[in-house]
Amino acid sequence: MSVGRIVVYGGRGALGAALVKHFKAHNYWVGAIDLVANEEADVNILVAKEDNWSSQASAVISGLTEALGEDKIDAIINVAGGWAGGNAGSKDFLKNCELMWTQSVWSSTITAQAASKFLKEGGLISLPGAQPALNGTPGMIGYGLAKAAVHQLTKSLGEDKSGLPNGATALALLPVTLDTPMNRKWMSDADFSTWTSLDFIAALFLKWTKGFDRPQTGSLVQLITKDNKTDLVMA
Repeated sequence: MSVGRIVVYGGRGALGAALVKHFKAHNYWVGAIDLVANEEADVNILVAKEDNWSSQASAVISGLTEALGEDKIDAIINVAGGWAGGNAGSKDFLKNCELMWTQSVWSSTITAQAASKFLKEGGLISLPGAQPALNGTPGMIGYGLAKAAVHQLTKSLGEDKSGLPNGATALALLPVTLDTPMNRKWMSDADFSTWTSLDFIAALFLKWTKGFDRPQTGSLVQLITKDNKTDLVMA
């Protein structure tokens, strides 16, 4: 018997895979949503990159309906999304803006809709914010634009009459840089002691899913790492 049920949106990425592994190790049933399957998850719901916003939402909602039946989930955690740079004069400016919007905003609104239907009362929904998007991001405008929208969505979900179940907690996680293999590959000269470990985030989400030490609903939770120690700072 599992001790609870969670869903990870972006379950095949570096952080998503770390979450799937961590929750499985603690005897949770784990559903994963992504473009490709995570073999460690109990159920995979696949979205097609070429599908539009509403079609992706339909695939997720129908997939969760089939997987869960009458059961509700303790948490839905969205860690989907990538990164693209560029200012307003960049050759790929609009293309990158569209990509960032698709990855972060589409997935976050779909996560919110799924939470309204499948989350337990008192459950947890977490969305993928970004600490740099608290300010202007001239070198990565599309990224900042999309993440700022996720921050606004999180604040809205934290208010009354947001459509979430009673007592639900809505949070956005705002890392600076995650310690992933791809980030180490592309930024090999960086100071890794300021990067946030995936294991730290996985343990944090497990604690929050169990209801311990959760920030106030609607919070934007910055992850500030220095000398390999991470502090939670509310934005």
